[in-house]
Amino acid sequence: MTRIWKFGNNVDTDQIVPGRYAPYMRPNEDVGQAAFIEARPEFAQQAQPGDLIVAGDNFGCGSSREYAVEALKRRQVGAVIANSFARIFYRNAINLGIPLYVAPKIASQLLDGQEVVFNADAQTILRGDELLNLPELPEFVRLVTQVGGMIPYIKEHGRFPGEG
Repeated sequence: MTRIWKFGNNVDTDQIVPGRYAPYMRPNEDVGQAAFIEARPEFAQQAQPGDLIVAGDNFGCGSSREYAVEALKRRQVGAVIANSFARIFYRNAINLGIPLYVAPKIASQLLDGQEVVFNADAQTILRGDELLNLPELPEFVRLVTQVGGMIPYIKEHGRFPGEG
């Protein structure tokens, strides 16, 4: 089972990982342990691999801190589903291999702490007896996230997605 971690609107990168927990400030600490350390301290202690983050508008706004996405990757978040994303957060998440779904209708239906079954390959969520279909990821995003990010993709294929 996968747990839903629900957040509101305008969750900025400082809420995801406060600046004082940046890897260059604390080089001997795992940035994943600082994920939502102030906004939801229980997240870093209780989130399990594959859990889903669900949010409202403008998730990941604020600065271009790639380590905010890195913290979620280290926590092994299965995906983030939101009404919308900040553009640079969206790109950083693709680069690091975290699938993001713009799905306001689904985001509004999922509740904090709810347990669901997330099928990343089928891009579905099973909530009780109800099957929720996530929007299909663009092909290049699906390819990159399947292998864990842009660098693993390039190492495996020797090129960017879509290059001949």
